[in-house]
Amino acid sequence: MIRLGAGRADRIVAVGAHCDDIAIGAGGTLLTLCRARPGIRVDALVLSGGGGEREQEERAALAAFCPDADLRLTVLKLPDGRIPAHWEEAKAAVEELRERTEPDLVLAPRTGDAHQDHRGLAKLMTTAFRDHLVLRYEIVKWDGDLGRPSAYQPLTPEVAEEKVRLLQEHYPSQRHRPWYDREAFLGLARIRGIECHARYAEAFDVAKLTLNLGG
Repeated sequence: MIRLGAGRADRIVAVGAHCDDIAIGAGGTLLTLCRARPGIRVDALVLSGGGGEREQEERAALAAFCPDADLRLTVLKLPDGRIPAHWEEAKAAVEELRERTEPDLVLAPRTGDAHQDHRGLAKLMTTAFRDHLVLRYEIVKWDGDLGRPSAYQPLTPEVAEEKVRLLQEHYPSQRHRPWYDREAFLGLARIRGIECHARYAEAFDVAKLTLNLGG
């Protein structure tokens, strides 16, 4: 197992406060990992959107973003925008997820995210997954809360284009949003690519990382 290290990942945990958070923040990374390692296990948890159209969108989308993976997705029904008021339920869901998997890599929201739901889930992850490498993804929005990331996953142009295509295809409920378009997603990926000498990339915050330079 990787203890706070960036080695081979055979088990992944991916969490989002809302349906589409995981795909927007780390969809390209999931595509890259799952294509490289058929059969990789992905345990995904989404706190809101369960029981309706949004859950249907999420299940179809994550199946596409995790090709040939052993995907295990749970979508809860906590109210959008009110997750801090449902702290106990959210905490119980995260702890249950922790009990059933020992991941090599965790994909989660940023603790500095301006959205209260994202930020609340991020804080829960730091206590439940203390000894794991947690990559905290970013989501572009009107708040202007993008920071200076410390880790990057380069994306090939093909993967970057596939990510945008899948986002447009699988989340029709979000197409009306002014920020939900090809230019926004590819533009941010291009900027993050410039920062890591790649064409495109997804970027993450990392709180702790253990090195093994002599290994």
